[in-house]
Amino acid sequence: MATEKIVNYTAEQTAELIAAYTAEPVKATVEAFAAKFAKSQRSIVAKLAKEKVYVSKAKEAGKREMLKAEMVSEIADLVGSTDEQLESLEKATGPALMKVLHALRGD
Repeated sequence: MATEKIVNYTAEQTAELIAAYTAEPVKATVEAFAAKFAKSQRSIVAKLAKEKVYVSKAKEAGKREMLKAEMVSEIADLVGSTDEQLESLEKATGPALMKVLHALRGD
C-alpha cells in the first residue's frame, strides 16, 4: 500500500515565494503571500524556514545593565560581606537584584 504525498506548495509557488522573500525579507512579503496562496502567515514562515531562506527578527541585545553575578558581587562589597556568603542571591531575579543594588547605592 503506497501513500501519496500531499503537496501544500507547488514548485512554482515555492520558487515565487523564495524569489520574492529573498528580494525583500519583511513581514509584508509574508502577509502578501499568505493572502495570495490562501495560507496562514505561519505556514508561509514555516515554508521559508524549511527552504532555509527565512530571516527571523533580531533579538534586542543589551537589555540588562549587568550580569547577576556582577550585581551579587557589588552588593557583597557594599554590605561588607564575601561573595560566598551571598552566592544564593544569584537565584533571585535580575530586576530584584537591581532594586537592591540601587537602594544600597542610594540611586
